[in-house]
Amino acid sequence: MAAQLPDLTTTLAPGAAPPLPSLVSARHLRNQRVGRALRLWVPAAILVALFFLCFIWPYVYTIPSGTVGSILAAQEPPFSPGHWLGTDPVGVDVFAMLVYGGQVAFEVGFAVTAIGLVIGGLIGLAAGYFGGWTDTILSRIIDVLIAFPALVLALAVAEVLQPSELHLIWALSVFSVPAFARVTRGSTLVVRQLPFIQAARLSGTRSWRIILKHVLPNVIPGIISFSLIGVGIVVILEGALDFLGLGIQQPKPSWGGMIARGQTVLTATPEYVLIPSIVLLIFVMALNLLGDALRERWGVR
Repeated sequence: MAAQLPDLTTTLAPGAAPPLPSLVSARHLRNQRVGRALRLWVPAAILVALFFLCFIWPYVYTIPSGTVGSILAAQEPPFSPGHWLGTDPVGVDVFAMLVYGGQVAFEVGFAVTAIGLVIGGLIGLAAGYFGGWTDTILSRIIDVLIAFPALVLALAVAEVLQPSELHLIWALSVFSVPAFARVTRGSTLVVRQLPFIQAARLSGTRSWRIILKHVLPNVIPGIISFSLIGVGIVVILEGALDFLGLGIQQPKPSWGGMIARGQTVLTATPEYVLIPSIVLLIFVMALNLLGDALRERWGVR
């Protein structure tokens, strides 16, 4: 006759919680590790593949021009000879426009983010670390810029500077700088209160040394994860400005410009709008997922 297990609930004090299991399933741990790895490496692989397609592929495999087409080859269907995704109503290769438009998306997205990261990061570090009047003045400037609608502000700057890729970068940087300043300031305020920062300040260590050796290394992980999400936002704004005719100008291709031109024949050939829209969606989703995965891995709140 099998031995009967003792009733553990009778040995517990009144109101005490039952004992938790001391061992966790190895399979559950393995699934967690695999899940975290997939959340990190899948979006990273997508971004690397898009970068390779946009910047390396044109040198590996000759593709048609993304600006000049032939009216004789207009509206070729996908998988036509020499045109993987067909041609648009004026004969320009759709795949070539996607590739060269992707170059614009990468260049504008990461350039704007880099400007916002450097300028906004310095402003946020100064405001968060020094506090006082420095924080008050810088924070009010940041609040004014953030309160102003980003797209309207970018439209105004783009209209004044005239449409071009360089001017588009500066226009969107006006939106990027205050966002990075606010995020960096918040992270710096938290780090500044940590005991080892207080000890360094009381020991007489210079402020610039504390910022470089102690504050910045603890702030960088959160800024990097936010930067990837910021690139996605910038690319969407860039596409919106291209769609409105205030961004990249024809004949230079861009994803937003492709969507704008495709809407004229949307009913007859919706793929001219769907293809760049899907690629833009994949690009932005990969950036957001990678940013979330890095924030989870680094324990950034």
